[in-house]
Amino acid sequence: MIRRTVLLSLVSSFASSAQMWPWEVATAWQQPPGETRISPKSTCSSLQALTSYEFSIISARLIPASKGRPEFCRVSGLIQPEIKFEVALPLSWHGRLLMMGNGGYAGEDLDFIGRAMMRDSAVSSGFAFTQTNTGHEAEGEPLGAFAINPQKLLDYAFRAVHVTAETAKRIAAAYYGIVPKRSYFVGCSTGGRQGLIAAQRFPADFDGISAGAPVLDFVSTQVNYVPVMRAMAEAPVSEEKLKLVGKIVYTLCDEKDGLKDGSIDDPRRCGIKPSMHLPRCSSGDAADCFTDGQIHTLETLHSDQYIKGQKVFPGWPVGAEAEAPVVIAPGVILEGHSGWYRWLVRGDQPPDFTQFSEAFFRYMAEPQKRPKLQLSELDFDRNPPRLDWIRETLNATDPDLSAFRDRGGKLLMWFGWADPALNPLMGIDYYEAASRKMGASTPDFFRLYMLPGVLHCFGGIGCDSAPRLAALIDWVERGKAPDSILASRIVAGKVIRTRPLCPYPTVAKDKGSGNIDEASNFVCAASDAR
Repeated sequence: MIRRTVLLSLVSSFASSAQMWPWEVATAWQQPPGETRISPKSTCSSLQALTSYEFSIISARLIPASKGRPEFCRVSGLIQPEIKFEVALPLSWHGRLLMMGNGGYAGEDLDFIGRAMMRDSAVSSGFAFTQTNTGHEAEGEPLGAFAINPQKLLDYAFRAVHVTAETAKRIAAAYYGIVPKRSYFVGCSTGGRQGLIAAQRFPADFDGISAGAPVLDFVSTQVNYVPVMRAMAEAPVSEEKLKLVGKIVYTLCDEKDGLKDGSIDDPRRCGIKPSMHLPRCSSGDAADCFTDGQIHTLETLHSDQYIKGQKVFPGWPVGAEAEAPVVIAPGVILEGHSGWYRWLVRGDQPPDFTQFSEAFFRYMAEPQKRPKLQLSELDFDRNPPRLDWIRETLNATDPDLSAFRDRGGKLLMWFGWADPALNPLMGIDYYEAASRKMGASTPDFFRLYMLPGVLHCFGGIGCDSAPRLAALIDWVERGKAPDSILASRIVAGKVIRTRPLCPYPTVAKDKGSGNIDEASNFVCAASDAR
């Protein structure tokens, strides 16, 4: 069942762009009392004259107020060679710039409903807002097809966000007479990777970064999709059986955190192995059991991946199998599906694991593009792809954040424990690597939050709605470190549960009394997971 009906074409557009609508709401942050606002020092139309060799201003015009959103100046432009961008400038500005990241292989229409919602939220709260399509248009170059062009690949990998941020600051300075006093970035998935790239490569671009579910090890993620989808092809596990796995997982794991609440605060404590804990079919296939082949498929999913004896990627934690609300567009929520829906199973269409990894190996992995390559052709042990260059280009795995730290930057990273698109253990591995590199003071500028039961960016059975941007701004500007962030689970517009999001490695622990659906009855404490 879908809670709200929308045009199928709209849903398809969002689904192909890997969930990039607002996960951060600018209106959750309130400007400090007594802080003055800045008015424009020039006309909106005069910004067209900023066109230069580096970028062209296509249009600069006032957009009338609408539905509670105030009038603002919208600047649309093009940075060489094909990076589309926009800057939205409120007529009453508090001096802060906010940039929104991208999803999937990017190339989004900047007027997609989720992106427009984020823009409207930002300008309504007094932010100057900017975004980019990263240098290509998904409609004409779907998935990774754009990467045949080396410059478009580099723009997508790291350049587009950087030059868009620089250009947006120049435009804001021309309009208001001063440069932004603070700049913030919010993104999830590819947007999360973009945020980490900014902290690692361009530490002066943003003062605060919210990086959600980042595909930080982009290359290994695509490599890992391959054996999983091969196993699914040889011995498919239906969506109904995935939901059965979910029931077994939550039956065995729910209370291991000391509280039976339909949630698993850290699936690493579960210790579940498909070969040990799932019922085997004695003969043939049946709805309430698993064949040896299906057991092998699930073992492949949940086991570490090795190539030539070396571990290259962690096995996926359990938790995504359960039936859960799957968000596919703003206000469009699919009920009755496993959390793995679309990513691992997708009816008669290739799931996203297949589509994303095929695009990567066809257009990005090696200099010699192979548009007709099939995943069955890849043999990592005998003939591994030459991936060193693309790792340096796409990955956001550099643990040295000293330049970002030294200029006072703050990084808030978060991951859903039940993420079916990107392995959440990537986030933990990176945070621990950065902590080893940066030392004991790492939490002073970089914190990770793991969200129990939350799918990719949002959705699932956990508390996925939280004012992370507000917490980030308070951290940057007031020095108030986010020791916990209040998160909510909202169903049909009603808050049904709240929990504190706790900085890793702590978790939300029940105080032992009171309503378990109220955050006030929990405290952030050490986890006993191993």
